[in-house]
Amino acid sequence: MPLTVIQVRSAKPGIKPDGTVTAQAYKMTDERGLYLEVKSTGSKLWRFRYRFDGKEKLLSVGNLS
Repeated sequence: MPLTVIQVRSAKPGIKPDGTVTAQAYKMTDERGLYLEVKSTGSKLWRFRYRFDGKEKLLSVGNLS
């Protein structure tokens, strides 16, 4: 199930969507390797994990302010 705009905007550092408290960064997965990484500093970064030539790669797509 894809992430909604409301879920992305309401993502808070230190509190996962399931209510778990953490001091580390966490991921909110979207679809097909795309996920939103929420860091403990409050920054949010879109990342895309994929395979090319049999090797796993990670692409940073953009950040949210």
